[in-house]
Amino acid sequence: MDTSAARAARPDQTSPPRDHPPHDDAHTGAVPRVLTGRRRTTLLVLAVVAVLSAAALVAGLLSWSPDRSEPSRALTGDERERLAAMRVTNHRDLRAGVRVTTGTGSDRIELVGWVDWSRPLVYLDVGGPGAGPERGLLQATPTVAVLRPDPSAVPTAAPPPLVPPADRWRLHDPSGGRGVAAVLDLLFRLGADRPEQPPEAARWVGRATVGAEPVDILQAPPAPGTPPPPASAATGDHPRYWLDRDARLHRLETGLPGVGPVTVQLIRTDRPTLRPVDALGGRPGQPRALTAGERDRLDRLPARLRAAGGAAVTLTAPLAAGTNLRGAGWVSWTGRAAYVAVADLGAPERRALLRVDGTDVTRAEVPATTVPGTVEAPGRPPLPPPARGWRADPTRAGDLGLLLDAALRAARSTASRDATLRVRGDSLSGRTVDVVELRPSGALLRYWIDRSGVLRRVELRTRSGAWAQLDLAPGAVPRWPAARPAPQRPEAPAAGR
Repeated sequence: MDTSAARAARPDQTSPPRDHPPHDDAHTGAVPRVLTGRRRTTLLVLAVVAVLSAAALVAGLLSWSPDRSEPSRALTGDERERLAAMRVTNHRDLRAGVRVTTGTGSDRIELVGWVDWSRPLVYLDVGGPGAGPERGLLQATPTVAVLRPDPSAVPTAAPPPLVPPADRWRLHDPSGGRGVAAVLDLLFRLGADRPEQPPEAARWVGRATVGAEPVDILQAPPAPGTPPPPASAATGDHPRYWLDRDARLHRLETGLPGVGPVTVQLIRTDRPTLRPVDALGGRPGQPRALTAGERDRLDRLPARLRAAGGAAVTLTAPLAAGTNLRGAGWVSWTGRAAYVAVADLGAPERRALLRVDGTDVTRAEVPATTVPGTVEAPGRPPLPPPARGWRADPTRAGDLGLLLDAALRAARSTASRDATLRVRGDSLSGRTVDVVELRPSGALLRYWIDRSGVLRRVELRTRSGAWAQLDLAPGAVPRWPAARPAPQRPEAPAAGR
């Protein structure tokens, strides 16, 4: 039999049957798995050409290097107007993605995330070899910063999760306008609700391309009252702004005292809605007056709390950069008393037992082994309470005492109708709640009330500007005797008296 005829009579074993669709590769655009001879060579050449073309396209679309074909000159009227409107444009656009690099070498810090000028709020991942104890997630307003440190994070910063983790946030005080603090100030100053006229010394220094869009590079001295950049800054004497025809900023190069060179890149198309963490007040809402149903639940709240008797509580209280408290215990609405164990993240080897009995506030310092749990999640205080070691607290436990007192007072009075707003709807432990804001005696409180009228959280805005939370699980609570503080020893007379 003729070999060629036999081969023609047999179906081609490398071809799929006609009544079956081809392999998935044929539908995805991937290179087919069975390639031979000239076809493989052709596809390989095409792939190389495509890669090189894409690289050239990216290089052409995103070029930060200025075109120096023209000499530096004074700004035109249009360029001056755009530079004046830059901060207003940022504020109008609400927010943008941001990538910041500060310093050089082992001092380099990288920050990746978003800035929201309308709120204002910054949410960043802090990395780089110079990040040190600030490595981790950072959220900040112009007055308050909270950090979720993560020393084990990879050195290179990456975009933070859009829904921020709920735990491990602590009040942070970036040191004295240096490092990350200086960068935060810089980012917030890039947005404003009114134009800022550039100084006469501002100049046009070049052109560049961003995303196939031409931009002008404008150099201007710092605004009045802004510290000048160091002489060694890589960008020269003054900040440089990469500005497009619509007054949108894409890049800023400057220098900051104590920081060195700083580069800020804004990704104008990366504009998600940001959610502040609880310590910064949680996500924003649209405050309004209470409806009749919401007012009725608030009016009935004291009676409901007295009927419940008490509640188990957990607390999170960022009071100062060096005082970030966690705690657990109970409040008794019938006994008008509270008893909690408190841990300070800065002193993991110690615990404080705090008792509120009517108008008296007493505390006892105990070893961490006295209270179960961890410094991030301490357990409830020992029962019965220790018989000794209690001392009156002349500060009434500061903001923490105010938070506990606010929870106890919720069972005794209702809020003024004129000073009460519904801030937003939210959820807590799977329950839908209304967040109601009150202003009793100058304080700023929030009640989280579920739709059945049960109080689930009390929030207090502390003197630091952060929010402290006391979460409640109403139900039966144990009894504990009132504290008997040790008598205060009289002060020894001063020498010579």
